[in-house]
Amino acid sequence: VQLQASGGGLVQAGGSLRLSCTASGRTLSRHVVGWFRQAPGSERDFVASITWAGGSTYFVDSVKGRFTISRDNAKNMVYLQMNGLRPEDTAVYYCAARSYIYYSGPYSSTLEYDYWGQGTQVTVSS
Repeated sequence: VQLQASGGGLVQAGGSLRLSCTASGRTLSRHVVGWFRQAPGSERDFVASITWAGGSTYFVDSVKGRFTISRDNAKNMVYLQMNGLRPEDTAVYYCAARSYIYYSGPYSSTLEYDYWGQGTQVTVSS
């Protein structure tokens, strides 16, 4: 599976962005997909994840109520809608996927994912 994250950009605090994760080479329909972010000098941290059928979603506490994750398996895409952006949300955002996970989430470790896309930069100005 090849993944590509897109949709990043520069936005003022309080603004919104929608990130997209596009998959090619294989369907994402049986994969858990996660979003992670990495700020300069920091580790890659979990943001959100969604199960293959979209029935369960998980979020890091700092984005709950502001971010939503959704997927369109027919289009082989996963989205991260980010509202109420804050300067501390500034980072490179990555999407990742793992097939056939048969345990409960939140799937918050980078070690749980097999496939990674190139990141997209999100910059939130104050």
